[in-house]
Formats: sequence, C-alpha cells, structure tokens
Amino acid sequence: MKLITIRTDEGNRPGVKTENGILDLTAYLSDVSSVQELIQKYSVQDLCDTVEQAKDFIKEEDSLNIGSCIDNPEKIICIGKNYGKHAEETGSDIPKFPILFNKFQNALSGDGCTIKLPSVAEKIDYEAELAIVIGKEAKDVTEQDALDYVFGYCAANDLSARDLQFRTGQWLLGKSLDGFCPIGPHLVTADEIEDPNALEISCTVNGEVRQKSNTRDMIFSCRKLISYISQYMTLKPGDVILTGTPEGVILGYDESEQVWLRDGDQVTVEIEGIGKLSNVLKG
Repeated sequence: MKLITIRTDEGNRPGVKTENGILDLTAYLSDVSSVQELIQKYSVQDLCDTVEQAKDFIKEEDSLNIGSCIDNPEKIICIGKNYGKHAEETGSDIPKFPILFNKFQNALSGDGCTIKLPSVAEKIDYEAELAIVIGKEAKDVTEQDALDYVFGYCAANDLSARDLQFRTGQWLLGKSLDGFCPIGPHLVTADEIEDPNALEISCTVNGEVRQKSNTRDMIFSCRKLISYISQYMTLKPGDVILTGTPEGVILGYDESEQVWLRDGDQVTVEIEGIGKLSNVLKG
C-alpha cells in the first residue's frame, strides 16, 4: 500500500494511491487528519479493508496537491556517512558508531514541490537516501525485532548547504533549511519491501546519473539503526529515520569539478520498490 498526504485549503489529509487514482481517507475515516494519525490508529490490514469499501472516494491524482508523505513527525533523525564509499569520498574514517543528526519539520517537502534555494548559502548538494517511518513505539528493541517496528519506507533527499554545514562542528544549520528534506513520492508499507537492505538507489540531476548504489552497502543496516537509536530515545509512530547516502555527492568531487545545485535543476531520487522523488530548485 502507498500512502500520501493531500494538501487542501482546510488542511492536510491522508490518502492512498491506487491503480485508479487517490483515495481520500478523511472522507471515509472521520477520526484521522494525517498519515501520522493513520499509522497510530490503523493497521495495514485495516487500511486494505477500507480501500475495498471506499472506492467512491477516489480522485484523479493530477487534480490534487500532494505534500510530504509524513507531515508531522515528532523526530526526523538522520545518519551521516553510512555508506563506506561515501565516507571515503569525503575523506572520513569509517565510523565506529552511527553518526546521528537531525532535521526539523520546516525542512519537509514532497514529491513535485519546488524548493527555494537560500540566499545565505551557495554550495547546495543532493543526498539520495532511504527513509524509514516508524509504526509503533520502540524503546530498547533488538536488531532481530527492529523491522517489526517499521510502518513503511519512502525516498528522501537530504539536501545540504555544505558551506553552512561545515561553518561549525555542528551540521544542523546546513541540513534543516526550509524545504531541505523532501520525502516521498509516497509511503510504501513495510509488507511490500522484503528487505530494506537490498534495494537499488540512485540520484539524477537533470537526467544525469550522479549516484547509483544499493542499500546493502550501508555500514549500519536498517535493523542496526533502529535498535541503536532506540537505546537512547524512544521512537514514536511517524518518526522518520534517513539512513544515509551513497557515494557520488558533489562534496566528493575534486574542488575544480564541483558544480553545486542551482536555479532550475531537477533532482530525482529513485529507490527500487518505492518510486521516484523529484524536485526542482528555484533561486
């Protein structure tokens, strides 16, 4: 099942992408107003039953304004340098523990959204990532059980202003600019992804392939990340974990070859079994 967020003048609504269009779940389930509430209150099987009963509420996707597939997470946790070749291209040692940082809700945007380039930064970079969305409260979980706490997965682009990121020892400023965390194109429920660490992942800029890898190359697997993070903080339904990016980012190029993202560039992240997340940058 593929969940999306529908933006309306009255607020956001949860929806399901079907072969025939988008099912507006708010029109059928009056007790939910977001994908996050949906995760908290309903199982995937409940939602499958709902889709079968609510076919009259399907709308054409082109007629809707689609937002980030999760719009109100308590936490957006990101993992740095989680692919060996990416660590190497940035001149870093292979980390002994997952490197954690965060983004805020202001950074969220969705598939097809135009992202404004900030006037205060020049070195804007892409980072294709697999995002995990937590489905139930997780504290001190084992690696063996970790995937049982996942509701689903989506694609993410950990956009980064490198000149701000490395201004100080803390990465936050360069990572959480407005719109700098597009996720989507939809939230694919976990039952459709057999192994999150066996997925092809890529990033293109204006159709040119910049990143091409597989999530099996993560240093710390999805299981490990969920278990590790849950030892230190309680993960809540709807929390998002960005699992790191493979090699091929602009930062990894020789300085003479670094051409940072600019006005009009279209960046597309594609992940096997999940789909394409595309955004255009505007100066």
